[in-house]
Amino acid sequence: MKNNRILSMLDIKTFSEIIQNTPLISIDLIVKNSSNQVLLGKRVNEPAKDYWFVPGGRIYKDENLEEAYTRIVQNELSISSNIPQANFHGLYEHFYDNNVFNDGFSTHYIVLAHKLMVSTEIKVNNQHEVYKWFDIDELLNDVQVHNHTKNYFKKV
Repeated sequence: MKNNRILSMLDIKTFSEIIQNTPLISIDLIVKNSSNQVLLGKRVNEPAKDYWFVPGGRIYKDENLEEAYTRIVQNELSISSNIPQANFHGLYEHFYDNNVFNDGFSTHYIVLAHKLMVSTEIKVNNQHEVYKWFDIDELLNDVQVHNHTKNYFKKV
């Protein structure tokens, strides 16, 4: 990573204008354990507040995919991993009627979903109040699991 760039700390006004006018590009992590259960976190921020959702995060300007993946896994799961250790699951779009700041405009994500297996304990981060392991059938039938997360497991 370049040392002279600020990756995450956009002021609220700038970030709000970006959300209002452009799609955000993100990486979602479909994390499985040896029992084929999926890790979901209970979101504390909009959009999708109070829903169970896969961990993930946005890609920053001038950050390549490898850097973004490694940073997001570290920030979301407190573990080390790189893209060759994961499997690309697909490209998705997530549309929300609100955003992290207010309900005045929508949020649009272009999502690169990646699957990875873990065998270690995961620590909760500031985007989720708690993590929980779900069986796939369980998450597909739980009304508190967000539909964007369910879409990763629906047969097309």
